[in-house]
Amino acid sequence: MKQLTFEQHYGLLKDIDISSFGYEIIREILLPDLLGKETASILYWAGKSLARKYPLETMEEIISFFEKAGWGTLTIVSEGKDELEFELTSPLIITRLSYKEDCTFQLEAGFLAQQIEQQKKRITEAYEQPKKRAKKVVFTVKWDKKDMIVE
Repeated sequence: MKQLTFEQHYGLLKDIDISSFGYEIIREILLPDLLGKETASILYWAGKSLARKYPLETMEEIISFFEKAGWGTLTIVSEGKDELEFELTSPLIITRLSYKEDCTFQLEAGFLAQQIEQQKKRITEAYEQPKKRAKKVVFTVKWDKKDMIVE
C-alpha cells in the first residue's frame, strides 16, 4: 500500500470528528498499560518515526500539523543559534495537566526533534517541560551545529 502524504491523509479524515475521550483512553490509559515503564521513551521514538513518515519542510507546516493532528496550538517562543523553544496549548492539554499527575508529551517532543533534525540537517533532541500552573507544555529543541547529518 502506498504511503499517503500528510495532506492526503488529513484530507481523507478532516471531516470526521472523534471524541477527545476516545483519544485520551488510548493515549493515557491503554498505551501506558501496554508499554509500562517504557511508555515515555517509546512515545518519543514513535514521534520521531511519525515525523519520518510525514516530513515537513517549513516551521509553518510543523505548526499546521500540530493543529490538524489535534495536538494543540504550537508557537515558537524563541530561537537561538542551536536551539528553539516552543509552547503548546490546547483545551485537551489543560484538561490532561489538571487531572494526570505524570502525563507525558514525548510523542510531540519526538516529532518536533525529528522534524527540526530533518530541516536543520543536524542531530537534534527535544525536551518537554509541562507547566501545570501556566496550563501549557514548553519544548526545548537543541542541536549541535557540528553534528551534521550526511545523506
